[in-house]
Amino acid sequence: MNIEELRKLLEKLLALPKENEWVEFKASNANPEEIGGNISALANSSCLHGKSYGYLLFGVEDKTFNVVGTSFKPLTEKKGGEELEHWLATRLSPRIDFRIYEFDYKEKAVAVFEIPSAIDRPVKFMHQAYIRVGSINRKLNDFPEKEKKIWQNKPHKSFESEIAVSGVDADTALELIDYPNYFSLMRLPLPSNKESIIEKLCSEKLLFKKGTKYSITNLGGLLFAKNLKAFEGLARKAVRVIVYDGKNRIKTVKDQTGSKGYAIGFESLVDYINDKLPSNEEIKKTLRETVRMYPELAIRELVANALIHQDFNETGTGPTIEIFNDRVEITNPGKPIITPMRFIDDYQSRNENLASFLRRIGICEEQGSGIDKVIFEVELFQLPAPDIIVTEKHTKVILYAYQKLNDMDKKDKIRACYQHCCLKYVSNEKMTNQSLRERFKIEDQNYSIASRIIADTIKKGLIKDYDPESTSKRHAKYVPFWE
Repeated sequence: MNIEELRKLLEKLLALPKENEWVEFKASNANPEEIGGNISALANSSCLHGKSYGYLLFGVEDKTFNVVGTSFKPLTEKKGGEELEHWLATRLSPRIDFRIYEFDYKEKAVAVFEIPSAIDRPVKFMHQAYIRVGSINRKLNDFPEKEKKIWQNKPHKSFESEIAVSGVDADTALELIDYPNYFSLMRLPLPSNKESIIEKLCSEKLLFKKGTKYSITNLGGLLFAKNLKAFEGLARKAVRVIVYDGKNRIKTVKDQTGSKGYAIGFESLVDYINDKLPSNEEIKKTLRETVRMYPELAIRELVANALIHQDFNETGTGPTIEIFNDRVEITNPGKPIITPMRFIDDYQSRNENLASFLRRIGICEEQGSGIDKVIFEVELFQLPAPDIIVTEKHTKVILYAYQKLNDMDKKDKIRACYQHCCLKYVSNEKMTNQSLRERFKIEDQNYSIASRIIADTIKKGLIKDYDPESTSKRHAKYVPFWE
């Protein structure tokens, strides 16, 4: 805001009949801990009252609304040797983009904190959330109904656009972000000067400038952090890979958590996972060459999906890949937006900015073209159909090691039949007894085995006859139940 806009804002707030839940005036009291509590309270209260912002003003008497001026200069004030703005920002969760303005009004110095409303979760200061009741700050957990309403408030902006690190200079921002890799992945020449580098990163919304300082967005940190541990709010979003000895979690062979941003660490992550996977002995015997148990393209796509579709509001957890002797489990925080039954033909990303960027640099497929490739590769490698499990807070995709058809249970065969039918449909084809025989490597004379699997899948309500009037079951065509 410019000076004129700030003066108009002040006059608008001075016209209020009294302090309220989203505005607080102070003459001079500038205790940092109290300011932090006020920011939390004003953010949460403005959410409950449908306001986009709350305001904390210094230089105005709270009883008379007289503008008396203040000697408090929050933009240059320090707390324990640290800039006050940065000290406050790092102790707020989530790190909201509050702004500080200093200006003169009728020759009196005034300072204004503009505090964005809480969105979908309370704003905490030093792990405690506050709320204003009238003009008094109270602990939010004393008012469970108010807290519930804040959690139910739908977000107006994405997690990617929120702030990971705020109030740093250009050199510090570039120390935290692996900007050479950005230009390399984008196939762009590295600019010869710092100003051009910063300008490009800001245009991508990886950074943005506020006054003379810079903030790194969550998108910038998630994609290009040299070390995610340097970003307090993103450290738990690093990808964890666990290798077990056997089919259970009793004995851990290796447990490693990545540190790089998703964009710059993705290729090494996929290489690391593939290096830990066993080979497919059955295919190896046939082809006389080493073939991994799981198709690399399927691993790559499912890991990318775990990054893209995670719910970042699920705190304390991140994407996890667990490798067992007989399966790989790829888990991301949050329930999916669409039903897993429609993963192969539908697409809706929870984090579209993240997804868009990863598509631009070739890490994941175009919209809606990923899971069908996973199913295609799984069938090519003669593996059981992937299973998708949704829990209260997570989505898990399981890739199973090679099994002979006779070793698969009925549920495995039905799931494979349904996924094969979906794959054929999105390829503008129809599933037939023959195509299913090819999927399972069933010899032609044993078409009745495929017929039984198809019948079981129809009974389960997952597929249906494309032409119910046809009397030939051997040459019948089938489509998914949702067609």
